[in-house]
Amino acid sequence: MRLAPLALGLAPLVLGLAACNTADQAAQETGNAVESTGSAVANAVEEGATSLGETVTNIAAPTDRDAWVGKWTGVEGTILTIAKTDDPGRYKLDMQYTLDDKGSFEGTGTDAGIAFRRPDGQQVLRATNGDATGLKYLAGKKDCLTVKQGEGYCRD
Repeated sequence: MRLAPLALGLAPLVLGLAACNTADQAAQETGNAVESTGSAVANAVEEGATSLGETVTNIAAPTDRDAWVGKWTGVEGTILTIAKTDDPGRYKLDMQYTLDDKGSFEGTGTDAGIAFRRPDGQQVLRATNGDATGLKYLAGKKDCLTVKQGEGYCRD
């Protein structure tokens, strides 16, 4: 039986191919799970999520944030201008949000504030005071909007 040594020589190759196939299959399953999670996050953002795990309860009828329309001033040249669009509860946000970053973003009025997406991710503009912005220059101001700690805008 000369086939036995040949079979023993092929066994590691067959086992190696099986292991590669299992690893490829696991990688594909992981990729599918990541893609599925990414789709869920994207859908939540489209539906007005304010964070992963916190969704807005008022999706069908956006919350009116018309009182926020106008110009808001931040620090070091940052500025926010909010304008109404033709759709109720929808807003256009023109922002200089860092020294180097600016843009126009579509926002939706929510129970939490105005939800919008920009290159650094999903954000929510919330009503606060100057102290809550975490910015020394805005401390003590009463009528402010905060995106996140260290990014806020107030009315004069």
